[in-house]
Amino acid sequence: MRTSLIYRNATVYELLIRALYGRHYTARYRAIEALVPDGASVVDLCCGPATLYTRYLRGKSVDYTGLDRNDKFVAQLTEAGGRGMVWNLNSDTPLPEADYLVMQASLYHFLPEPAPVLDRMLTAARKQVIIAEPVRNIASSDNRVLAAIGQRFTNAGDGAQAHRFTEETLDELFRGYESRVVRQSLIAGGREKLYVLDA
Repeated sequence: MRTSLIYRNATVYELLIRALYGRHYTARYRAIEALVPDGASVVDLCCGPATLYTRYLRGKSVDYTGLDRNDKFVAQLTEAGGRGMVWNLNSDTPLPEADYLVMQASLYHFLPEPAPVLDRMLTAARKQVIIAEPVRNIASSDNRVLAAIGQRFTNAGDGAQAHRFTEETLDELFRGYESRVVRQSLIAGGREKLYVLDA
């Protein structure tokens, strides 16, 4: 299945993310950067063009592995000095182990059943799982045109993604992990909600 343009081109991807987040663009990455100590190992699921690594974590000497189904993004990451692996997260293959497993703005790809990928992240994490997920987005807009655009242009290879989290539905998911949640907060001007879970 053909992916949307934003998932075929790193420049288009970054331009769209910058446009969506505006002045909060860097804040969404800085929130995660602050949680990862120098020298830690990190596995970043659905890493895209690996902006988290190239602009925020590389300077912290982390042992970074980015997983994505897009071979172009993975090749670009490898050229930038990180470790990239083409990976289908819908498979049951155990994830690589690391101190921190991170997923930013991608948990919705696993709706309506996101728990299995979250469980696999917890199994692979030695210290913590960090999830930052949009809770305000155009794909769930009341404006049908905006919603259709948001849904159509977020096909990472499995088809258009019609469903998104709201803050309420994301909180509902994480209530099932209440004993592990050590932090939750809105970031990026309230567009994303951050959850940190102990492994």
